Amino acid sequence: MRASADRSKGFARLVQAWQGIRARVPEFGPIRNERAYVRMNALMDSILKEVGDDEDHELADLLDIVSTLVAQYENASRLELSPVEPREVLRFLMEQHGLRQSHLAKELGTQSVVSEVLAGQRELNTRQIRALSKRFKVSPAVFIAP
Repeated sequence: MRASADRSKGFARLVQAWQGIRARVPEFGPIRNERAYVRMNALMDSILKEVGDDEDHELADLLDIVSTLVAQYENASRLELSPVEPREVLRFLMEQHGLRQSHLAKELGTQSVVSEVLAGQRELNTRQIRALSKRFKVSPAVFIAP
């Protein structure tokens, strides 16, 4: 009986916290249209500037949530475009910026890690996505697998 009461209190606190968040940050929530997408994307950029590469930052989990919502909206709203694998996005950006694998050691690790990512043998982790997003000044969502 006590566990049920604790869950009920926890849920009530969650509802209250959510109402407070929505009142103070109305752009945070489901993305149902382009206007909400623009707002959430701006929120994601603000959080990314604050968090940087610090995976232990107190807002790192929030960045993951917001980035996921943005990526989901982008994937759902842009069905006319074929989904692009993050490694293809990375390959394109490297080509556009005249970069070799060794140039991305700071963002991804060793040249062999870069090679594995480009070959599809390794997925990008959160820290790497943030670093690439910052370097190329693009949404972290472009590096999240469709």
